[in-house]
Amino acid sequence: MERIFSKSTLRSFWEKHPETEQYLKTWYDTTMSSEWKNPNEIKSAYATASILKNSRVVFNIKGNTFRLVVKFNFEKQWAFVRFIGTHAEYDKIDANLI
Repeated sequence: MERIFSKSTLRSFWEKHPETEQYLKTWYDTTMSSEWKNPNEIKSAYATASILKNSRVVFNIKGNTFRLVVKFNFEKQWAFVRFIGTHAEYDKIDANLI
């Protein structure tokens, strides 16, 4: 990915939830070094990821304790962090719309 919007969102989250720091840093580094062209390529790297409509992908963080929703623009190689939170918080949102 050429650009991830925004690492500061991830950093703020791991400062509140230190147990997620290494997981989120690994996700960030993997995503930055990847050139995914479509959701299926993400799924091959992250088998437990859930592919949603509108180019959104849900990643399980720390054994599915936390959820990360990212909207991808594959053409421009951009990734937009749309949500990060606990599984319970995730259950209260519509990941297809955020």
